[in-house]
Amino acid sequence: MSKSLYLVAVDGSEWAERAAQRAINLASETGARVKLLNIIDALSVEPLIVEGHVLSGLIKDNENERVDRELFQPLLLRGQELGVEIEGESLWGDAVDLILSKVKQERANMLFVGRRGRSVFADMLLGSVANKLAHQVGVPIVLVP
Repeated sequence: MSKSLYLVAVDGSEWAERAAQRAINLASETGARVKLLNIIDALSVEPLIVEGHVLSGLIKDNENERVDRELFQPLLLRGQELGVEIEGESLWGDAVDLILSKVKQERANMLFVGRRGRSVFADMLLGSVANKLAHQVGVPIVLVP
């Protein structure tokens, strides 16, 4: 029987950091593996055109290196200190679609997501990644405030 897998959506926010810490701590107690998942919205890194001039956008390799250095490395070290098998992966595209796909593909046992704690009205009006995932994911989800 393989180890359980906890998938954690991380985006650099304090809420995502807490979700990752929660998953890592639980994995250290249960022997589960942890996979950190960062989704980069491709629209946010497309080159901009300003009055006929193209400003260089972020290059995927540079952005992936930044995510690895700033988001993954501190969490990977924390996991290793606790003896947790942990890895990180960056994907480009729509956060909800990619996370749902990854949960199924990896056969994750649990999903951890930070929740920013906006008002109920703002969530109803704008929606949220955490809210959409909670209604669609099909595995236990831990929404960390």
